[in-house]
Amino acid sequence: MKEDAAIALKVKGNTQGLKPSEIKRINRLAERSYSDPCGYSNEQARELSILSNEIGRQIGLLVNRQGRPEMILVGDPTSIYIPELPRARQSEGRLRGLRLLHTHISGENLSEEDLMDMVFLRLDNVTVIVSDSHGDPEFVQYGYLLPPGSGEKTYEQLPPVRWDTSDMDLPAQVKALEEEFSRADKTRDMADKRERAIVVSVSQDSKTIQDRSLDELVDLADTAGLKVEGRMIQRIRQINPKFIMGKGKLAELEILALQADAEVVLFDQEISAAQMRNLATITERKVLDRTQLILDIFAQHATTKAGRLQVEMAQLKYMMPRLVGKNDAMSRLMGGIGGRGPGETKLEIDRRRVKEKLTKLGNELKKVSRQRGFTRDRRARAGVPVVSLVGYTNAGKSTLLNTLTNSVVLAEDKLFATLDPTSRRIRFPNDQELILTDTVGFIRQLPKELKEAFRATLEELEAADIMVHVADVSHPEVEEQIEAVEKIIEEMEMNEVPIILVLNKWDRISEDQREMMQNYFPQGIPASARDRKSLRPLVELILEKLGKLSKRVR
Repeated sequence: MKEDAAIALKVKGNTQGLKPSEIKRINRLAERSYSDPCGYSNEQARELSILSNEIGRQIGLLVNRQGRPEMILVGDPTSIYIPELPRARQSEGRLRGLRLLHTHISGENLSEEDLMDMVFLRLDNVTVIVSDSHGDPEFVQYGYLLPPGSGEKTYEQLPPVRWDTSDMDLPAQVKALEEEFSRADKTRDMADKRERAIVVSVSQDSKTIQDRSLDELVDLADTAGLKVEGRMIQRIRQINPKFIMGKGKLAELEILALQADAEVVLFDQEISAAQMRNLATITERKVLDRTQLILDIFAQHATTKAGRLQVEMAQLKYMMPRLVGKNDAMSRLMGGIGGRGPGETKLEIDRRRVKEKLTKLGNELKKVSRQRGFTRDRRARAGVPVVSLVGYTNAGKSTLLNTLTNSVVLAEDKLFATLDPTSRRIRFPNDQELILTDTVGFIRQLPKELKEAFRATLEELEAADIMVHVADVSHPEVEEQIEAVEKIIEEMEMNEVPIILVLNKWDRISEDQREMMQNYFPQGIPASARDRKSLRPLVELILEKLGKLSKRVR
């Protein structure tokens, strides 16, 4: 009995109901060496086919590149299930270093399930030996993945051939495939050490809208330090609750990621904790969504105590429902992009400790908010008006602040280059003094965790006498961005504050584009944040509005 139990443990899958003698025969398959160029010898093909028909179930072998079986699988009459394999790949290349050799007893060719297993597990090859009605082998069929540059096809499914006349050379085919992947690697900039990513949009929106949103996601990825190597769009009627997308599209995504050698799959939509775990498990890659990416960018750019506190609180709230255990899927979510700040240690603490940490952070943020309130009160008592710069991220607010105040505030051509509010005092020739404040940039689909956590940052706007809305007119979606900022201002119930619209980067657009912006006149002021002369109309309008405000106060 002990011997039978030991033997049974070596066989995976549907062994229930099998006789001990049948399990022994199946287990003996592991003693063979499947090193023939075509993947099997004629004797091995007969043995597999006859045994599979006798037990009425498919039999599969996961064979390494030395020809030794590493796992024996028993399925049902129409399919075979491959359990989760160790994450570490068996070879130095892109492929896992394992191939699947299995039987079909119902006369069918390679199935969609066979090919999907090959895709998701990155198998070297899948081979099926098909039996005839008497249980003897009848024909064999092969399938294998294709390297980058193969067109729309992602895998090759060869026509069936007689089982005893196959001229397939599997070692040569695998070697050639790995060389193609390696050749594709050499065409990339090897000095670029950034993590490679694939960006994905799965939505009910039109493909045009999704494509524009992905453009912004690519910019966000670049800001976070990712190198985007591919993109995928799927318009759907209903979200798949398990994987967000269907299995077929998921297979295409896996091929795309494999060909790009991407370590990260980045979704434009927020995905649930369950979807993230399922995707990370099946793709064996780090899976992030838009929210997690934005949180990571804020974690990179927060410099003040308040900023760091706000980021940590937002990350904790995001990770709270995702702290479900220290499994492999969750471990792939942590570290590097998307795992900065507190994210790297969250699996080591339970929900109770997270709640305690959130309470502590909330209290500290209240202190910071009070301190900022005292600062605003001092400004109000001093009678110095406050002008706040608002606008979509990367619209040029920091550059405008630097030009007007001769400052050197960080101003990069990246999303969310500025996170913490920056204030500068400025005096004009007519002895008018004011405080100019640069705030964090707005963005569509701002994560709800950030909306709440950054309330203290946006409190600076509550002290504003005037808001200067900076818009990047050179951006193809400038109208949508202006609308998004106006909506956020409305949500903050700050519509009563006078707003000046600055049409920044006016020098970068053509006459035709300028004609399209005419609907923003006369309120909009054309300007270039880098050109002081172009800012004179803006300064004059600010002074004019401040003058009216001071008269109203009197």
